[in-house]
Amino acid sequence: MIARRVLLVEDSVLITSALRVLLESNGWDTWVSPTLTDAIGAVSDFRPDVILVDLTLPDGDGLDILSALSSETPPPKVFVMTGHDDDATRDRCLSAGCDAVLIKPVPTRDLVELIAGAMA
Repeated sequence: MIARRVLLVEDSVLITSALRVLLESNGWDTWVSPTLTDAIGAVSDFRPDVILVDLTLPDGDGLDILSALSSETPPPKVFVMTGHDDDATRDRCLSAGCDAVLIKPVPTRDLVELIAGAMA
């Protein structure tokens, strides 16, 4: 079985640690980027199948990762993680091209099922 790749773009060490354990225990190669700048570089180096991106990063808006995906074929699925549970945030993310908006704290079962479905 070929391990699939997940790029986790999150600046919280606590969240990153927990999600990395979850992702890797499900057999997915995981690359962690704490900043938008690092994540944009990781897209071409790591070539993820799925990107989990925090909406609020120390060096920019998580949605800016979408601009780095224009040359990726096929493009990875992009799931935004945010603490903002409102229609305006959800609409902004989906309009920008994200595949799903996940409200923190994201239930682990839901996250695993979503990622597994994206890689099927």
